[in-house]
Amino acid sequence: MDVTVDSLTTRVAYELRAGADRLTGDLTACLRREVPELWADPDIARMTTQNIAEHTIAVLTGLERGVEPDRIALPTADLDRVRRLARHGIPVTAMLRAHRLAQGFALDRALAVLPRLTGDAELISAVARRLLTATTAYVDRSAEQGVLAYQEERERRLRRRLTTVNDAGVRIGTTLDIARTTRELADFATEHFADRASVDLLDSLLQGRDTPAEEPLVLRRVAEEPAITPQGLHTYPEGSPQARALTTGHPVRHHSDAPPAHSTLVVPLRARGTTLGVAQFSRHRNPDRYDDEDLLLAQEIAARAAVAVDNARRYTHARATALSLQRSLLPSRTPPQSALEVACRYLPAGDRLGVGGDWYDVIPLSGARVALVVGDVVGHGVHAAATMGRLRTAVRTLAGIDLPPDELLTHLDDVVLRLSAEAATSPDTEPADIGATCLYAVYDPVGGCCTLARAGHVLPFLTARDGTVDTLDLPPGPPLGLGGLPFEAAEVVLPEGSLLALYTDGLLEARDHDIDTGLTLLRQALARPAPSLESACDTVLDTLLPAHPPDDVALLLARTHTLGDRQVASWDLAADPAAVSRVRSHVSEQLGAWGLDDLDFTTELVVSELVTNAIRYGRPPIRLRLILPQPPGGLGGAPTCSLLCEVSDASSTTPHQRRARTYDEGGRGLFLVAQLATHWGTRHARHGKTVWAECAMEAP
Repeated sequence: MDVTVDSLTTRVAYELRAGADRLTGDLTACLRREVPELWADPDIARMTTQNIAEHTIAVLTGLERGVEPDRIALPTADLDRVRRLARHGIPVTAMLRAHRLAQGFALDRALAVLPRLTGDAELISAVARRLLTATTAYVDRSAEQGVLAYQEERERRLRRRLTTVNDAGVRIGTTLDIARTTRELADFATEHFADRASVDLLDSLLQGRDTPAEEPLVLRRVAEEPAITPQGLHTYPEGSPQARALTTGHPVRHHSDAPPAHSTLVVPLRARGTTLGVAQFSRHRNPDRYDDEDLLLAQEIAARAAVAVDNARRYTHARATALSLQRSLLPSRTPPQSALEVACRYLPAGDRLGVGGDWYDVIPLSGARVALVVGDVVGHGVHAAATMGRLRTAVRTLAGIDLPPDELLTHLDDVVLRLSAEAATSPDTEPADIGATCLYAVYDPVGGCCTLARAGHVLPFLTARDGTVDTLDLPPGPPLGLGGLPFEAAEVVLPEGSLLALYTDGLLEARDHDIDTGLTLLRQALARPAPSLESACDTVLDTLLPAHPPDDVALLLARTHTLGDRQVASWDLAADPAAVSRVRSHVSEQLGAWGLDDLDFTTELVVSELVTNAIRYGRPPIRLRLILPQPPGGLGGAPTCSLLCEVSDASSTTPHQRRARTYDEGGRGLFLVAQLATHWGTRHARHGKTVWAECAMEAP
C-alpha cells in the first residue's frame, strides 16, 4: 500500500495521541521551565496544565481525522481561562510564548516519529511542512481569539482602576523628598483601599548605599497612616511575609482570622531593578478580603510611589556626588600672592538643577602677575562639572606658558571643540554640544595694568576707591565651542585699591526680576562699604540671590595692590659682555638696599647667566628688572621671601635647557639657573621675550 502525505500525517497524529499523557507531561515540564509565571499561582498552574492537555488532544485528534486546521474546535473553556489570566495580571506575552513553545515542542516530537514510519526523505519533508502549516494555523487562531478575550477583560478592569491610578499619579511624588512621598502613599492608600498603611525603606539606601550589606535587612519606618508613634530601625523575621516580599521582589497576600487585620497586602517597593523597601496595606474595618484586583491596584500604586522614591533618592545622591565633584575641582583656597586681595564664592542651583559648570580660579604668573578666571559651562549635573574640571585644567596649563588673554581663549576654544567632537563620537555619552563662556584677566601689579578678554561672558564690574561702580567695556567675543572667530583683549589701568568683580550670569538671573534689574542690584551691592572682601561677597549674594537660586553662581572679587618704586628696580643694558660685571654690581647694591644680602650670591649668578644669554643670543634692547613682591622690611610672618629676576630682549627665540658634555665650553647657564632658582621660565610678548627666574629664601 502506497504511503501518502495524508496517510502519514494521520499515522503520526495517531502515534502521538497514543502517548498523549507522556507528551502532555513533557510539554508541561518544558513550559514550567520556560514560562514560570504560568505556574506561580497554584490555581493558574492547575488551569494551565488542564489547558495544555485539552489543546494537545484537540490538535492531534483533528490531524488524525484529517480536519482542516481552521475547523479544529478549540477547547470550550479556553477563553474563560484566558480571562482568568487577565484577572490574575499574568501578561498576555506569557500566553503567546506558551503557544509557540508548545507548537515547537510538539513538532519536534512529530519529526522524531517520522523516520520510524518511513525512510522517504521527500515524504518526510512534505509531512513536516503539512504539520507546520496546520499547527501554525491552529496556534494563530487560538492566540488571536485568546488575545481578544484577554484584551476585553483587561480593558474592563483597567477602566475601573484608571481613575484611581491616575489620581495616585497626581498625588504621590509631588516633590523630590523621600519622607513626603512615602506619606503621600500611605495617605492615598487609606483613602481608597486600606484601613491602615505603612511604608518601610531599607536603611542602607537612605544612607546612600546602593546595595544593603546587612543580613537580615534593616529597615526604617518612614510613613504610617493612621499615624502612631514613629518606629526606628527594625527587621522582619525570616520567613515572614515582609521578609519574603523583600527577598523575592513579589507581593504577598495573606488572610488571618486573628486581629488586628483580617486581610493584608505586602507589596515590595521596587524601581529600576532595585528593592527600596516594602509597603503594607491591611483591612480590619472593611469586611472584604483583598482579591487579585486589589493586589494589582496596590502594585500599580506602589510601583508609581517606588519610582518617585527612587527619583528622590537618585536626585539626592546625584546632587551630592556632583556637588562633591564640583567642590573638588574648584580651588580649595586661593594661592598666596601680593598683587591682589581675593574672595571667592560658588553656590549650586537650588531645587532640581543642582550643581553646574560655573568655576573661578586665581593663578599666580611670572613677574608677580596674577590671572583671574571665571567661566560657565552649559548644563548641569556631573557631566557639566566634569567638563568644567577639564576646562579649568586647560586654562591653568595655558596660563602656565604665559599666553596673552586673547590667545589663551583661542586655544581654549580649540579644547572645547575637541571635547565636543569626543562627546559626539563616544558610545558612553549622549550626543550633546559642549559650550562655555569664560572671562580671563591678567593683572600686573608693577604698572597696575589689567589685560582682559572674554568669550561670550558677562561684563565685569569695577569699583573705584570712592565707591563709583562701572562696567568694564570689553570687546565682545563668541562663546567657546563655536570656532573660527577671533578674540580681542583690552588693557585697563587699575588704581591702587580698585575692586574688580567677576561673576557668572547665574548671579543676575532670578525668577522675580530680569537681567537689567539684576545688574542694577549688583551695582548697588558693590557700592556699599564692606569691612572685608568676604563681607562684600556675602552682601552681593544676599542682595541678588533667593534662597534657592535658579542657576549656579560663581563670584570672584579682587582688590588691587601695586608695587611701588621701592619694590621694583630696572636697568637698560648694552649688548656688550662687559655690561655683565656692571649689572652684578647694580644688583648687589639693590639687594643690600632691600636687606636681602643672603640672596646676593645666588641672585648675582642667576642674573649673570640670564644677561649673558641675552647678550649672546638675543637682540637689543636688553633690560633687567628685579621685583620684590613683599615690601622691604615688611615680610612679617610670611613663610618665604622671593625675588623675581627678569631679563627681556627683542628676540623671540626661546632658550632651552640642555645637558652639556664634559668638554663643552657652553650650555651650562640655564642648567645653573634651574638649580639655583625656585622657578624659571620664558614668556613672550608682542615683540621679544622675557626670561625670568624666582629666587627664594626662608624668612627669618
